[in-house]
Amino acid sequence: MTARIIDPAEVARAYRDGIRGEVAALESPLTLVGFLSEDGGPSRTYASYTRKGCEDVGIRFDLRKVTRLQAEAAIEAANEDPDVHGMLVYYPVFGTQQDTYLRDLVEPRKDIEGLHSFWARCLYGNRRTYDDGKKAILPCTPLAILKLLDAAGASTTDADQPYAGKRVVIFNRSEVVGRPLASMLANDGAEVTSFDIDGPLRFVPRGTEVGHAVEETSVTRGEALSAADVVITGVPSRSFALVAAHELRPGVVAVNFSTLKNFADDAKEVASSFVPRVGPMTATMARRNTLRLYLDRD
Repeated sequence: MTARIIDPAEVARAYRDGIRGEVAALESPLTLVGFLSEDGGPSRTYASYTRKGCEDVGIRFDLRKVTRLQAEAAIEAANEDPDVHGMLVYYPVFGTQQDTYLRDLVEPRKDIEGLHSFWARCLYGNRRTYDDGKKAILPCTPLAILKLLDAAGASTTDADQPYAGKRVVIFNRSEVVGRPLASMLANDGAEVTSFDIDGPLRFVPRGTEVGHAVEETSVTRGEALSAADVVITGVPSRSFALVAAHELRPGVVAVNFSTLKNFADDAKEVASSFVPRVGPMTATMARRNTLRLYLDRD
């Protein structure tokens, strides 16, 4: 068996085409504002990619450079500006807990990344709508991974619980990707084993209305991997022991969202589908969230 390679750029293209068509039909321009406090490094690169992505689908992108001490006032002003429809803050700004404060300062209905605690409460409480039926915004990278899993055939897309009966292993429990992803999959019926440096946890489905519960577990890496239908990795460390073929069930769907390689080359020999990266889909989901918030504005 040789894995089918899922190219996130190809999957993203269809979504971008749809977004481009909807944006072109709008009666007034859609504007996304980005706040950048560093003039170099990864944040600047990300801002450049954001501009290109917005131009590709017809969204107006306004990059505003601010010092870290100007960021709070700049965000508050954008919250009040009716011509700003979405916001993106390039972190780190302070690199401390202050960034969490700034994240929650963004008006939730302009938070295209879905990182505000309002959206987190919706996600972890399995509240999929707000304000009388508007769909809740989901964080971009976890949402991108779900869409790529759909493309890989890992889900039953028309079902109320598209991952019912599936066993998923995730190596990463960050607040930005791993934890929300585990919750989203468990809300959709999967039994998820989540590993990080503090050990494993189980995210257990409790039904469409209740969502999921989180439980302690003593399961080992080997036990979890050998039973998994889906394995998702996002470990940003070269010391991580690569997931190898002998650890995996034949036919597993494997996803690597880390910037580093987390799977041994031979994993592709037993996987049915392999997703080597996620970046292009993450950027596309950010544009998708921008459009959705614009269409749902009061």
